[in-house]
Amino acid sequence: HISEMLFIFILLISINTFLSPGVDTKRYFWCEGGSVPLSCGYIKVITANYGRTDHTTCSTGRSLHQLSNMQLQLFSKLFCVCSYRCDGRKSCSVPAVNSVFSDPCVGTHKYLDVSYLCVDTKRYFWCEGGSVPLSCGYIKVITANYGRTDHTTCSTGRSLHQLSNVDCFQETSVQVICDGRKSCSVPAVNSVFSDPCVGTHKYLDVSYLCLPFSKSITDTHYHSKLEVGKMFLKEVSFAHQGCIYFVTVKL
Repeated sequence: HISEMLFIFILLISINTFLSPGVDTKRYFWCEGGSVPLSCGYIKVITANYGRTDHTTCSTGRSLHQLSNMQLQLFSKLFCVCSYRCDGRKSCSVPAVNSVFSDPCVGTHKYLDVSYLCVDTKRYFWCEGGSVPLSCGYIKVITANYGRTDHTTCSTGRSLHQLSNVDCFQETSVQVICDGRKSCSVPAVNSVFSDPCVGTHKYLDVSYLCLPFSKSITDTHYHSKLEVGKMFLKEVSFAHQGCIYFVTVKL
């Protein structure tokens, strides 16, 4: 199908982009029947293939017949499964089995080949009453708490009574305000988050990713041009078989 060919073509472009110098892309293979977890800062899956593209990978103890069929099987279902299970997580595990991905080449001993980014998280604190903006490529909030979980953060000039409660939590809507933006600013005040512990001097504690591309849920065809290292990138998004894909291509 033309749509499937377009899907594969765009993903192949993305492989070239993320294997370029300056972008820390990792690659991992699971032999058929295995399930070894990825683990790093936070994971962003770039490409995924379940099949066989060479004679040597996962070849130990296999017959020539089981290694002869070399076809690239970049199916949308496969990419969806890997992204759903892994994106934004510190670790993930996807079984390399036919029951998960179907069998693209019967009789061939296959493997799951995944290219992914390991993105380091950043952490920022706003003391109560303050408002300092986050700023980076594109923001993806992982966790956010308005309250107090230790005695030392934002403690200058505060009484022991104001610092004693370290079991103060208030889930926030920082994700809604900041996700997908290049910068954002959220006032650390009770009028925004309410007051989870009256009398305690609080702070807003945010852990987030700085992504080199936008991961919104809109179906916009072209996002703004971004500069990553010495590369200029543009994100192309498109819908295919019930999933919306966001692929960053090099200009």
